This record gives sequence, C-alpha cells and structure tokens, in this order.
Amino acid sequence: MTALSPTPAATAAPTPGRRRRWPFPPSVTAALVVLVLLLVAVVVPSLLAPYDPLAVNLDATLTPPTWAHPFGTDLSGRDLLSRIVFGARQSLAIGFGAVAVALVLAVLLGVAAGLSGRVAQALANRWIDVMFAFPTILLGLLLTSVFGPGSSTLIFAIGIGIAPGYARIVRGQVLTVRNAPYVEAATALGHSRTRILLQHIAPNALRPMIVTATLGIGQAIIWASGLAYLGLGVAPPAPEWGALLDAGRTYITVAWWLEIFPGLIIVIVALAFTTVGRHLGARLEGTIR
Repeated sequence: MTALSPTPAATAAPTPGRRRRWPFPPSVTAALVVLVLLLVAVVVPSLLAPYDPLAVNLDATLTPPTWAHPFGTDLSGRDLLSRIVFGARQSLAIGFGAVAVALVLAVLLGVAAGLSGRVAQALANRWIDVMFAFPTILLGLLLTSVFGPGSSTLIFAIGIGIAPGYARIVRGQVLTVRNAPYVEAATALGHSRTRILLQHIAPNALRPMIVTATLGIGQAIIWASGLAYLGLGVAPPAPEWGALLDAGRTYITVAWWLEIFPGLIIVIVALAFTTVGRHLGARLEGTIR
C-alpha cells in the first residue's frame, strides 16, 4: 500500500496591481493647472512673458493678435500677453491682501458678536449690519477720494467691503461651537476662557473660513478689476489687470483684444479659485473622499 503524496498547495494567481486613481475630477484638475500657471507668473514671470511689459514699440501700436504678439499690443506697442503675465503678481497681491483684511475684521467682529457681553454683542451686530448694507463701490470712492488710487486703497476698500459677510459666518460658527459638549467639558474642568477660546472655539469656528477665503480671492480680484475699470485702481503704466481693462475701454471699438483678453484671464482665474474652494469645502465636509 503506497502512501499518497501530499498535493502541493495551489498558489494563488497574482492579481494585477490596481492603478492609482487620480484624486481630482477634471474640473478641479483644470483649475489647479490654472493656479500653477498663475504661481509661475507671480514667481518667475519671465518664463511665460515673451517681452518686457513696459517696452514701448511705436511701430507696433494696436497690433491685433499675431504669432509674434498672441494677445496683440496696446496703444504704446507694448505686448499685452507680457503685461498680463507681469500684472498677475499685483492682481493676486490685491486679492490676497483684501481677503486678509476681511478675515482679520471678520474674526474680531464675529468673536465679539458671539462671545462678548450683551452690550458688546449688540454693538458688533449693528456694526456688521451697517457695513453689510454699505456698497463696496461707494466705499472705494470714499477711500480713493481720501487716500488716492492705488493698490493699498483697493485692498482696504475691498477687504472692508467683504468683511461683514465673513463676520456673519464667524458669528454663526461661534454661536454654534460655544455650546458644544467639549466646550462645556473644558469649562467644567476649570479651563480659562482664553484657553477655551484658543484651543476649542477658534479652531472649530474658523475652519469654514479656509474655504471662504479661497473663494474670496477670486471675488476680490473681480472687485478690484471692477473698481479699477471705474478709474479707482492702480495708475498706469502698471500692468495690473483692472488697470489694463481701464486703459483699453477707450479703444474697445478698434482694439477689442485690449478688453477681451484681460477680462477672460480675470474670469478664468476667479473660476479656478472658486472651483478649488468648493472642492476643498466638500473635502472638509466629508462628502468627497
């Protein structure tokens, strides 16, 4: 009687490795590409700009788009593409600066309206309501008449103008968080009000402001361009995008590219920030994994 030899264990067939899925949808990918190009234009504009943005060439004034000048030239023969690329730094600085001013004011007003005493809350709430009803354009006119046109005036005019909306968000979050169980537990443990504010209320109440700030950068750039179009922006020959729109409106019937291309870039950049901001908000809320 022969013993049965043990059969070798069947080896599992190797499964092909799964391809890693790209974590962003096509719209967000396109928005990120735009923001990367914008970052390159801010840091190293000479990589994207074919000419000096301030170089005057009177032999090529108001030249329509060609291979040599893809976006055409302005009244002084300056290459419009180069001016848009070099103007990205100033336009983005205005957007970031305005959002920073708005965030500082929003945190101060929102926390005062949500955590202070009854009198301070009433004053903060009334101030938010008054500023919310004050048009940003009128505020820009007021600040321009006092301080003159320029980047700083645009930053403070837009920042003060959009701060009340941010302050309402902060106030609502503070009112919600201050009654959370972990805040009550910290209070029962004898933690100071400052420690509770810095460790528990502020991080949770200000988390939505990350998304709001991302969305606000594109909004601030549009506001700056609108105010500059009314003559309240940066003075020429600065290549700031709103200043380009203001300089080209006189020649819109004979040189359409002076308005179309800067306006198109402003819209694309604003949409890119909005798309990334919405995707970031969905990530933080857990609706997208």
